[in-house]
Amino acid sequence: MKKKHPISDIQKRIDQLEERKKNILRLTKERERKKRANRLIQTGALAEKYFELGSLSIEEREELFKIVSKAPRFNTSTDFNMDRQSDVEPSPSKNFMNCSPTF
Repeated sequence: MKKKHPISDIQKRIDQLEERKKNILRLTKERERKKRANRLIQTGALAEKYFELGSLSIEEREELFKIVSKAPRFNTSTDFNMDRQSDVEPSPSKNFMNCSPTF
Protein backbone atom coordinates (compact mmCIF):
# COMPACT_ATOMS: atom_id res chain seq x y z
CA MET A 1 0.00 0.00 0.00
CA LYS A 2 1.33 3.40 -0.96
CA LYS A 3 1.73 6.03 1.66
CA LYS A 4 -0.14 9.23 0.90
CA HIS A 5 1.84 12.44 1.22
CA PRO A 6 0.00 15.51 2.27
CA ILE A 7 0.29 18.40 -0.16
CA SER A 8 2.35 20.38 2.34
CA ASP A 9 5.05 17.67 2.36
CA ILE A 10 5.17 17.65 -1.43
CA GLN A 11 5.33 21.46 -1.53
CA LYS A 12 8.12 21.40 1.04
CA ARG A 13 10.09 18.98 -1.17
CA ILE A 14 9.49 21.18 -4.23
CA ASP A 15 10.74 24.20 -2.30
CA GLN A 16 13.85 22.28 -1.21
CA LEU A 17 14.60 21.23 -4.77
CA GLU A 18 14.09 24.78 -6.08
CA GLU A 19 16.48 26.10 -3.43
CA ARG A 20 19.01 23.44 -4.37
CA LYS A 21 18.68 24.42 -8.03
CA LYS A 22 19.27 28.09 -7.16
CA ASN A 23 22.39 27.17 -5.17
CA ILE A 24 23.76 25.06 -8.02
CA LEU A 25 23.16 27.91 -10.51
CA ARG A 26 24.79 30.41 -8.14
CA LEU A 27 27.85 28.20 -7.69
CA THR A 28 28.10 27.63 -11.44
CA LYS A 29 28.00 31.38 -12.13
CA GLU A 30 30.56 32.00 -9.40
CA ARG A 31 32.94 29.41 -10.91
CA GLU A 32 32.52 30.96 -14.36
CA ARG A 33 33.26 34.45 -12.94
CA LYS A 34 36.40 33.13 -11.25
CA LYS A 35 37.54 31.41 -14.44
CA ARG A 36 36.99 34.64 -16.40
CA ALA A 37 38.83 36.71 -13.78
CA ASN A 38 41.74 34.27 -13.91
CA ARG A 39 41.84 34.42 -17.73
CA LEU A 40 41.82 38.22 -17.63
CA ILE A 41 44.66 38.29 -15.12
CA GLN A 42 46.71 35.84 -17.18
CA THR A 43 46.02 37.76 -20.39
CA GLY A 44 47.00 41.03 -18.72
CA ALA A 45 50.21 39.48 -17.43
CA LEU A 46 51.07 38.24 -20.93
CA ALA A 47 50.29 41.66 -22.42
CA GLU A 48 52.58 43.34 -19.88
CA LYS A 49 55.31 40.80 -20.55
CA TYR A 50 55.31 40.97 -24.35
CA PHE A 51 54.32 44.60 -24.90
CA GLU A 52 56.38 46.04 -22.02
CA LEU A 53 53.40 48.02 -20.72
CA GLY A 54 54.91 48.99 -17.37
CA SER A 55 55.72 52.56 -18.36
CA LEU A 56 52.53 53.24 -20.34
CA SER A 57 49.48 54.99 -18.93
CA ILE A 58 46.10 53.31 -19.27
CA GLU A 59 45.27 55.65 -22.17
CA GLU A 60 48.51 54.72 -23.94
CA ARG A 61 47.82 51.04 -23.36
CA GLU A 62 44.37 51.42 -24.87
CA GLU A 63 45.86 53.16 -27.91
CA LEU A 64 48.41 50.35 -28.31
CA PHE A 65 45.66 47.74 -28.12
CA LYS A 66 43.63 49.63 -30.72
CA ILE A 67 46.63 49.60 -33.07
CA VAL A 68 47.32 45.91 -32.47
CA SER A 69 43.65 45.02 -32.90
CA LYS A 70 43.78 46.34 -36.48
CA ALA A 71 46.56 43.90 -37.42
CA PRO A 72 45.60 40.75 -39.34
CA ARG A 73 44.21 38.17 -36.95
CA PHE A 74 45.11 34.61 -36.17
CA ASN A 75 42.57 32.05 -37.18
CA THR A 76 42.44 30.27 -33.84
CA SER A 77 40.56 27.30 -35.22
CA THR A 78 43.37 26.45 -37.67
CA ASP A 79 46.46 28.14 -36.21
CA PHE A 80 46.15 26.69 -32.72
CA ASN A 81 45.60 22.98 -32.42
CA MET A 82 44.10 22.57 -28.95
CA ASP A 83 45.25 18.93 -28.82
CA ARG A 84 48.94 19.88 -29.05
CA GLN A 85 51.23 19.58 -26.12
CA SER A 86 51.69 22.83 -24.22
CA ASP A 87 55.44 22.97 -24.96
CA VAL A 88 54.86 23.28 -28.72
CA GLU A 89 54.44 26.86 -29.91
CA PRO A 90 51.50 27.56 -32.22
CA SER A 91 52.26 28.61 -35.76
CA PRO A 92 50.95 32.07 -36.67
CA SER A 93 48.98 32.53 -39.86
CA LYS A 94 50.86 33.56 -42.98
CA ASN A 95 49.02 36.87 -43.15
CA PHE A 96 50.18 37.77 -39.68
CA MET A 97 53.81 36.89 -40.30
CA ASN A 98 54.03 38.71 -43.63
CA CYS A 99 52.43 41.96 -42.49
CA SER A 100 54.53 44.96 -41.68
CA PRO A 101 53.54 46.97 -38.59
CA THR A 102 52.08 50.42 -39.17
CA PHE A 103 53.02 52.04 -35.89
